Amino acid sequence: MPSPSPASPRIAIIGSGFAGIGMAIRLRQMGLESFTIYEAAADIGGTWRENNYPGAACDVPSHLYSFSFEPNPGWTRAYGPQVEILAYLKHCVRKYGIEPFVRCHARVAAARFDEARQVWRLEIEHGESAAHALPTAGAWTTRETIEADIVIAASGPLSRPAMPRIAGLQRFAGRLFHSARWDHDYPLDGKRVAVIGTGASAIQFVPQIQPRVAQLTLFQRTAPWIMPRPDKPISERAQWWFRHLPFTQRFVRSAIYWQLESRAIAFVVNPELMKYSMKFGLSYLERRVKDPALRTKLTPNYRLGCKRVLLSSDYYPALNQPNVEVVTSGIREVVADGIITEDGVHHAADAIICGTGFQVNDVGAPFDVTGIGGADLGARWLRDGPEAYLGTSIADFPNFFMMAGPNTGLGHNSMIYMIESQVQYISDCLRELRRRDARTMNLRPDVQQAFNARLQENMRRSVWASGCHSWYQTKSGKVTAIWPGFSFSFRKRTRRVRAHEYRFAR
Repeated sequence: MPSPSPASPRIAIIGSGFAGIGMAIRLRQMGLESFTIYEAAADIGGTWRENNYPGAACDVPSHLYSFSFEPNPGWTRAYGPQVEILAYLKHCVRKYGIEPFVRCHARVAAARFDEARQVWRLEIEHGESAAHALPTAGAWTTRETIEADIVIAASGPLSRPAMPRIAGLQRFAGRLFHSARWDHDYPLDGKRVAVIGTGASAIQFVPQIQPRVAQLTLFQRTAPWIMPRPDKPISERAQWWFRHLPFTQRFVRSAIYWQLESRAIAFVVNPELMKYSMKFGLSYLERRVKDPALRTKLTPNYRLGCKRVLLSSDYYPALNQPNVEVVTSGIREVVADGIITEDGVHHAADAIICGTGFQVNDVGAPFDVTGIGGADLGARWLRDGPEAYLGTSIADFPNFFMMAGPNTGLGHNSMIYMIESQVQYISDCLRELRRRDARTMNLRPDVQQAFNARLQENMRRSVWASGCHSWYQTKSGKVTAIWPGFSFSFRKRTRRVRAHEYRFAR
């Protein structure tokens, strides 16, 4: 970590996905180069490095899923595949000279605020990995402690895979892995494969592996709402226009943004409007699935939007195939050679793939974070659910900023838009520290409390509070993952820091 100076604080960025890279680029544009990106894996990329399962792609149109200042005229499809998104991130790292600032195989295990010296002390674990992006549990071999004036946690909410809590899971004698830790060395051809979960990842990889396996048994707890995915190739002619006449791509990007943003009306203003989309979704299901029994299994029983809306044009056709069985009975236990459901049926399996998402709620912070007076961020979040101010600042944790933090997720638009909003806000915080010649800025607790009270009040009328339970919520039902408003309203709130909401110390 570089030495500090009044105009150049030591900054630690944790994570190298879109958030970490976007923040690093802005710091360089501000003339700040006393920062380091700490990345636990072997390379940059965040969720787009980890989620490399067959069929992995974005469910936001390509032209909107990129930095506004660095459009990519070379997208080959309307919805970017994982390999192109990862290549785009690496391009940004090279173009903006971020590579020298990245330390891979460096996992932040803890961050503790030293009140006497007004600095953060970070414990960094180092390890090596060969075949896998992340070192295994026992591969962290050395540890060091570094100091930072500013900590920016950009590891994101979708960074910790959630394995299902099923009796006997570890007794399974076949191959077991999570979709975010895909075992590319294991040949699925001709195997009996059990898939647990029907979320955003599963609906992408199931159609890819279905033609290869002998039998695919899909264990579904809740039927998701699925809409067709209007994916298509982007012609070379269109790419030429985007490359040589950049305003054409900016026009397309703007049109996509406003088209998606208009959907927020049904999500957060009047959820009753969802009935029109629900009618379309059921019609789509009826057209794609002719078997009445299977169609009944795949019919959602909650209002569209309450859980994540999924996009796929090949998921339903895959489930129609003779080598696929959709099981809706609950799983009782896993045995050495398969899965036994609550109805006593034994489902033989050579491999189990868990498409069970990530640890977002009812878990602590992504690493140990200790603030003023021993304040424990993880303990707070376990007690009250993840909470912050604008998903960015947290009372009692001076100079500690989060990106893609609590209540910044979207159900209708691009997360990159929210990330760029937070980049702007954190940048203004750094400028405010410099203007005041201050050492630290600490959010006032009453500001955080009032903000979250209003936020949860606004949430009551949204579709996410309409009765279902999803990963957007804690077990108590508190929605902590989603922003209950238009994305442009978040952009307005984060354009400038309100200095009176913080306490500054020299």
